[in-house]
Amino acid sequence: MAEEPRDHKIKRLHMRSMRRGIKEMDLILSAYAQAELAQMSDARMALYDSLLSENDQDLYQWVTGQSAAPDQFAEMISEISMVFQK
Repeated sequence: MAEEPRDHKIKRLHMRSMRRGIKEMDLILSAYAQAELAQMSDARMALYDSLLSENDQDLYQWVTGQSAAPDQFAEMISEISMVFQK
């Protein structure tokens, strides 16, 4: 299977960021995607793609500091929190 073109991947991830399950995560992740996706490395984009597969309630608790994010996502969750707080 051919690799997804970068511009398609950015659009897909941006759409997945905007169309979550709970409105809070729509707002938080779409702001992060808008600010960061274009300059992400391919590896970072792959990590973000896997983050988007996580449950919205878990993501919300991680971003708001109610519970600790898994190690693999901790740095990205911290970045998302900072973008959201701006």
